[in-house]
Amino acid sequence: MEKFASPGKGNGLRLSKHAKPGELLYRAEPFAYSVTKKRLGGVCERCLCRKDGLLRCSQCKVARYCNLQCQKEAWQDHKRECKCIRNIDPNFPPDSVRLVGRIIFKLLRQSTCPSEELYSFSDLQSNFEKLSEEMQEGLGCLTRALQLYLKVEIHDTSQLPPGIDVLQTFAKVTCNCFSISNGEVQDVGVGLYPSMSLLNNSCDPNCVIVFEGPQLYLHSIREIQIGEELTISYIDTMMPSTERQQQLERQYCFECDCPMCCTHSKDAVMLAGDEQAWKEVKEAINKMTAPKSQEEWKQALVKYQTLLKNTSTLLPDTNIYQLKLLDLAMDACINLGLLEEALIYGNRTLEPYRFYYSGFHPLRAVQLMRVAKLQYSQDMFPQALETLKQAYDIMTVTHGAEHSLVQNLMMLKEDCEAGITAQSGLQI
Repeated sequence: MEKFASPGKGNGLRLSKHAKPGELLYRAEPFAYSVTKKRLGGVCERCLCRKDGLLRCSQCKVARYCNLQCQKEAWQDHKRECKCIRNIDPNFPPDSVRLVGRIIFKLLRQSTCPSEELYSFSDLQSNFEKLSEEMQEGLGCLTRALQLYLKVEIHDTSQLPPGIDVLQTFAKVTCNCFSISNGEVQDVGVGLYPSMSLLNNSCDPNCVIVFEGPQLYLHSIREIQIGEELTISYIDTMMPSTERQQQLERQYCFECDCPMCCTHSKDAVMLAGDEQAWKEVKEAINKMTAPKSQEEWKQALVKYQTLLKNTSTLLPDTNIYQLKLLDLAMDACINLGLLEEALIYGNRTLEPYRFYYSGFHPLRAVQLMRVAKLQYSQDMFPQALETLKQAYDIMTVTHGAEHSLVQNLMMLKEDCEAGITAQSGLQI
């Protein structure tokens, strides 16, 4: 893999050899990373694993770890921020402020990082001048928040790393940081992987990034020829091309000219059905907040069910807002233990997911696995096994056979096979 000048896009990455689908092209530890505020206390600060009974930092009482080994390994990154967190208690910094704080402390240590192999932190582009006035003002607010956060450790600008511009650093993070997700594609952290910032966007990419803890894995998801540029999708592609372009322009400061955007591919299907109906659903979804209690989940489910009933003859399941409703209803049912009903909603999502996330896509694989778990819960072992096989065929390409999610899938597959055997014995 090598850096090259990509026409009209600045720098890019390309292969110096042919690659088949499922090849691991790159593996990287982050230059800097942190747990998202939403996941604080629920995942280990070092390995990002989710588990009960995490050990708490005795000083800041915020950072949590699997065990003493994880705490020891994380101490270099946490040592100086620990004082900062204690100093602003009971407040807590936004994710980007905490991440930039860690970047500054790392630069002060002058430590190197393998993820800078092809592109260093100083090489990263900020695109500050191209950001909207609103975005620039927002970064200015974050800069002032950082000063308050770090003041117990960094008293004035003379103590910052030489040559660093904090405002430009926030802009670099905005354009270049990755959301670190767990195996089920749920965000657990934010991280900077400088060499991977060379990857350009396509809404129909030839590569995909997945994570195992904080470690990043870049896999090919189709045949890639020698010299062909490597691309990933910066955003979820299940939105109309106009909205995708607006989001890319706002955060990354470029207009996407990939074939999917230029041809408005799939837009008509995304917005199929009664326009007034899907606009009402879209507005309702945008107003919803994440439930935090069983009572809130019950109330949310009633809202989802009412909307789905009202749109049953007006919107197909492939309409993206109808599909989001189905996902929300499935999540609510799972949280409330209504697994049979959750399966009904989950089954309705599979064909739309196959259409929007065709080929090898981790989101479709995860959705298949979720539905398989629901089928298993209802003793539908043959159906669950077939669904798991579909998920496995995708995940071995997108995640790799050694990924923990694939290992979990294989264990569930064995349970299904045992269930089928047991059911066969009862029939005899």
